[in-house]
Amino acid sequence: MTDTSLAPLVPLHNGAAIPQIGFGTWPLNDQEAADAVAAALSIGYRLIDTAENYRNERGVGEGIRRSGIDRSEVFITTKFNKEWHSRQGAVEAWRNSADKLGVDYIDLLLVHWPNPSQGTFGDAFQGLAELLADGRVRAIGASNFKIHHLQPLLDAGVHPDVNQIQLDPRHTREAVRDFHRTHNIVTESWSPLGNASELLRDPLITTLAGQYERTPAQIVLRWHVQQGLVAIPKSIAPERMAENFAVFDFALTEDEVQQVSALNIGEHDIADSDEFGH
Repeated sequence: MTDTSLAPLVPLHNGAAIPQIGFGTWPLNDQEAADAVAAALSIGYRLIDTAENYRNERGVGEGIRRSGIDRSEVFITTKFNKEWHSRQGAVEAWRNSADKLGVDYIDLLLVHWPNPSQGTFGDAFQGLAELLADGRVRAIGASNFKIHHLQPLLDAGVHPDVNQIQLDPRHTREAVRDFHRTHNIVTESWSPLGNASELLRDPLITTLAGQYERTPAQIVLRWHVQQGLVAIPKSIAPERMAENFAVFDFALTEDEVQQVSALNIGEHDIADSDEFGH
């Protein structure tokens, strides 16, 4: 029986399945992350997103243990930095994160930024493939990768399950999403609410919120969900966490989805992953 209190699952190429709404933990410290993750899991979240660079993996692990939710029911995502961009480095990054999280496997491990000038993210993915093969991770993926970063991986026979990119109605990222669809890579949206001070006050978003008796954030997150995107909003306020999760009992019309998509302003203000990365 499907638990209707939980987010729907999106199947991944390598056999796992990821909840469609998750909880983001940047920029929380360990103590804040432990409290917030425990609260999020009590609400119904089962996808928790962290990273080496967030410096809160210990807190995330503590929050999961504190929640009382069985480890097998929680989908943990973490990411590693460019210093681990080698075959063995990816294994070391896995070990470091698993130790901090206090787990013996990680559900989804991502290369956080491609850092193409370093030229070794492909080697890191070879390490990820080894971790996937022996069960130390259940899925592998990229974060902030462009099409020309993803294609060499596919050409080498390594298939990312996920590419986590900055994506919201003002940055719809259609070209890379089309590539993902073609190659069975799930698109995961970080910063799914965008610049909230602007997006959540947009007249279209506030009008739809009034029409559906929802918050503006719920309208935006529903826009993600209806397009098959995985979204990872973040908030430390339990009432906001609950609102962000409560987006599975209503639906926008297709025309409304297209209207929201028309808020797109392009990618000029998004960090260029050919130039930026850690």
